[in-house]
Amino acid sequence: MIYKIHPIVMGAKIFDKGMMTYQHDYGKPFVIPIFSWYIEGGDKNILIDTGEFAPRSSTEIEKAIGKVYTFEEGLAKYGLKPEDIDIVLHTHLHNDHCENDSKCINARFYVHEKELEQIHNPHALDFRYNEDFISEVENNEQIIALKEDAEILPGIKMIQAPAHTPGGMSILIDTEKGKALITGFCVIEENLNPPPKILGMGMEVIPPGTLVNSYEAYDILLKTKELADILIPLHEPKYAFIETIP
Repeated sequence: MIYKIHPIVMGAKIFDKGMMTYQHDYGKPFVIPIFSWYIEGGDKNILIDTGEFAPRSSTEIEKAIGKVYTFEEGLAKYGLKPEDIDIVLHTHLHNDHCENDSKCINARFYVHEKELEQIHNPHALDFRYNEDFISEVENNEQIIALKEDAEILPGIKMIQAPAHTPGGMSILIDTEKGKALITGFCVIEENLNPPPKILGMGMEVIPPGTLVNSYEAYDILLKTKELADILIPLHEPKYAFIETIP
């Protein structure tokens, strides 16, 4: 099966760029889009992550990444409503990736079991988990917990990538121009393709600004670059202006 990927901006953050780029560019203001990705193809309506429940916008945000949509507005671009979603694939369960889960009343949610452990018993250093956002779908038994890599549908595979969180999952998708991979960790283009000054220090990638283990995260990013023809960093701003990948 061949799919198309539609990035939909369903949230935004203005923060220190170092939150994306480990040991690099601290103190530089940066705007990131928070995406929900609509995967078109086959007979299922598929999303990767569900974005923020009440996304904010501002002149600064709109200048950097364009329009920010509510969940309903974003889906409506493709003639969909939340109840039309059949499958949600979660990269991880930090709040900005799952705040609209409860609206998808007919969906099955695929997530690594370690993310479920974290959201119910997070480490004190990781304040981004909030179990309230998944309580309804969990109580409704809509969640399918994964222990390892898994093919969800022909042409769509979830791959373990615990760089940013213990249960991070990248999504590998067959497209007309080869395999595309949406990273299961929060990075931008620069993480995977560093500038010359970073390459000159002997580093081939930049780990996520928030991570589980810096050495392991570095190695995961290196491996990720070998997995696909099209690499899609989870928070890369340029995709806010692209309707369809490829």
